[in-house]
Amino acid sequence: MTKIKAVICTKYGNPNVLKFSEVNKPIPKSDEVLVKIHATAVTASDCLIRGLNVPGGHQFPVKQLMRFGMRLFIGFTKPRNPILGLVFSGVIEATGKHIKTFKEGDEVFGFTGISRGAYAEYKCVSIKEIKAGEMALKPKNANHQEAVAIVYGGVLAIHFMKNAAIKKGQKVLIYGASGAIGTIALQIAKHYGAEVTAVCSTKNFELVASLGSNKMIDYTKKGAVNQLEQYHFILDAVGKNKTSNLKATCKESLMQNGKYVSVDDEFLKIQSHYLPKIRRLFETETIQAVIDKTYPLENTVQAHEYVEKGHKKGNVVIKVV
Repeated sequence: MTKIKAVICTKYGNPNVLKFSEVNKPIPKSDEVLVKIHATAVTASDCLIRGLNVPGGHQFPVKQLMRFGMRLFIGFTKPRNPILGLVFSGVIEATGKHIKTFKEGDEVFGFTGISRGAYAEYKCVSIKEIKAGEMALKPKNANHQEAVAIVYGGVLAIHFMKNAAIKKGQKVLIYGASGAIGTIALQIAKHYGAEVTAVCSTKNFELVASLGSNKMIDYTKKGAVNQLEQYHFILDAVGKNKTSNLKATCKESLMQNGKYVSVDDEFLKIQSHYLPKIRRLFETETIQAVIDKTYPLENTVQAHEYVEKGHKKGNVVIKVV
C-alpha cells in the first residue's frame, strides 16, 4: 500500500495532539474522485474540532450537553476521521467510472463538511459530496493557495449573508472584519454597494480599508461604542466566544427591520451554488484572497497555535505540495 504524508489528530486537546505522519493513500471507489491536494488552510472550525470546543458563550449545563453532542457526531475520544481539514485546493488525479462531471487534470477547490480529511496529500470526494456542493472547479485566475484562502470565508459569508438583502447605499457593520469570514463579507457588501463599517483592531485598519471599508472602529478602544451609527445589517463574523462592550451594544444600533446575524446562529449546510459563486466573484476580481501566513504541512501544529491566538488577518494557509 502506497503511503502519503498527512497530519492526524490523535485525541482532543491543544495543538500538540496533531502529529505529522504517514497514512495509506486512498483509493477512489467507482463513485469517487481522487484529489491530489496542493493547499489547505487552518480554520477556526478546525481548531474547535481539535479542541472539542463548543462555539458560543453557553453556560452549564448547556455547554456540557453540546460537547457531548459533538462527541456523538465527531467521535468520543478522538475524531473518527483522524485527518482534519475543511478546505482544499488541488488537482483530480483519478476518477471512478461513475464520475461524469469531472475528469483527470481538473483543478478543483472544496469545502469538505463532515468528512474533513484535507490535512493530507490526497483525499477522495464522492458523487454525493459533489452534488451537495462540496467541490467545484477552482477559479481560473487563482493559484491553489489563493483558491483555498477564499473557500472557508467565502462559504460562511455567503451563507450568513444570504438573507441580508443588502442594497446600494445601505449601512453594514462587519464585526471581525479582518478575519477569514470578515474579509470576504466586507468585499461582498461593497459589491452590493453598501457603506461598510469594519470592526477590528487598529493594526488591521489598513487591510480593511484596502478591501473597501468606509469606516473603521477599534473594538478595544475606550469610547468605541460612541462611533456606532444605525445599520441595516450587522454581521458578527467572529462568533459568540469573543465579546466586547462594543459587540454587546451593536444590536442596539440596528435600524427598524434591520438584521443582526452571528456565525454561531445556526449549523452551516453548504449549498450547491456557494462554490461556483465564490469562483465567479474571484474571477471577476470582486473579491481577493487575504493570506496572513503560509506553513508547510509538517508545521501544522505551529499553524494551529498561531490561529488560536485569535489575531490572524484573513487566512492561514498550509502548503501541501
